[in-house]
Amino acid sequence: MTFPRRTLLLAAGATLAAPGLARAQEFPTRPIRIIVPFPAGGTTDVLARLYAQRLTETMGQSVVVENRGGGGGSIGADVVAKAAPDGYTLLFHNLTFSTTTAALEFANRAPHSIERDFAPITLGANVPMLLLVNPAVPARNLREFVAWAKTQPQPPFYGSTGPGSTMNLIGELLKRDADIRMEHVPFRGAAPLVQDMLAGRVQFGGDQLSSSLQHVRSGALRAIATLSDTRPSALPDVPTVREMGLPNLTLLGWNGFFAPARTPEPVLARLHREIAAAARSPALAARIQELGAEPGGNSAEEFGASVRAQIEQVRPLVRALQLQIE
Repeated sequence: MTFPRRTLLLAAGATLAAPGLARAQEFPTRPIRIIVPFPAGGTTDVLARLYAQRLTETMGQSVVVENRGGGGGSIGADVVAKAAPDGYTLLFHNLTFSTTTAALEFANRAPHSIERDFAPITLGANVPMLLLVNPAVPARNLREFVAWAKTQPQPPFYGSTGPGSTMNLIGELLKRDADIRMEHVPFRGAAPLVQDMLAGRVQFGGDQLSSSLQHVRSGALRAIATLSDTRPSALPDVPTVREMGLPNLTLLGWNGFFAPARTPEPVLARLHREIAAAARSPALAARIQELGAEPGGNSAEEFGASVRAQIEQVRPLVRALQLQIE
């Protein structure tokens, strides 16, 4: 009996693909690690650990968080970009991923690209980004801060999570659009930045609402604006940057999951199903909402489209400001 050449080729291809498909169907068979590209203690780290705990309970394997800070989040992201595309190494990043990507592209030395090297899985949470000052600064909103900064004989310090990060972009945009002077102080993550703001060594900075809310409510820090389009429900008296006359500063705050590109589709589908279910679980959703955030769990397509749209938003701003990662 003879078979057409095409039939034989298809059968051979199916035989070769079968082991990979079987492995995907068995996934996971060992621990999964979630890379957080910032030091422990910030919102991104806290949210990742909440998800890791829930996923450990539901996936039958340990899910652990590993912090790889530095480079505005680009160092940890590069670890995942170069990891085996098997679903066992994931990235949990935030809106800074968009600005560092654009900054690395501008410098023509991007070791990785969101579009090329990562597969979006789903949104973990939407978290408003706040602009904050030390209470020693006599400003109740962003407009008052600008007026105060213009009267200072020495430029105030503003902190960020590193060159090319979201807060670096916001600080430089504010300097340009409000015509003020400030000195940039880079940190490895939001947690050390907030500590220096609390100590008064840095007068102005930004942080996600979840990790700064307790400091704002206690009076240790003062929120003077949000980068979101709407005021945060947890802090309804905090105006938006658009209300303050600086619409270029508007950016959606998010935290989400990515896998290395070329991760098998069945593995991505399992990861999405488990993470989305975790986001919808009453206990985890309630905990995320307590942090002033909105649980995620949207489709990979929706999440990827929103991230790409934000990259397109910040690319021209990064180029105009010549923002770079050192």
